Amino acid sequence: MKFVGVTSCTVGIAHTYMAREKLVSAAKELGMEGHVETQGSAGTENTLTDDQIKNADAVIIASDVAIAGQERFAGKPVINVGTDLAIQKPKSLLKTVEKKLQAANKL
Repeated sequence: MKFVGVTSCTVGIAHTYMAREKLVSAAKELGMEGHVETQGSAGTENTLTDDQIKNADAVIIASDVAIAGQERFAGKPVINVGTDLAIQKPKSLLKTVEKKLQAANKL
């Protein structure tokens, strides 16, 4: 599975970056490809490219606040979760998304 994601928390510091790290690490461990943008106190970092979005099977938004640029994901399955889930159970989250995509024949 290939996915893109955006992480953002209320303060824009710790949880934003921890959620990104956990999702990227879990993806590597599971043999998935993931690119995750952060929208934190330092602004937007690791900005997703048009190609990354186009080639993604799904979008995971791990956020506790509204994110900027959600319209970029039109036509893609979008999964919205809080940063806590992405931090505490990233592998479970990714496996669940993959199973749902398989069930919907999107993979």
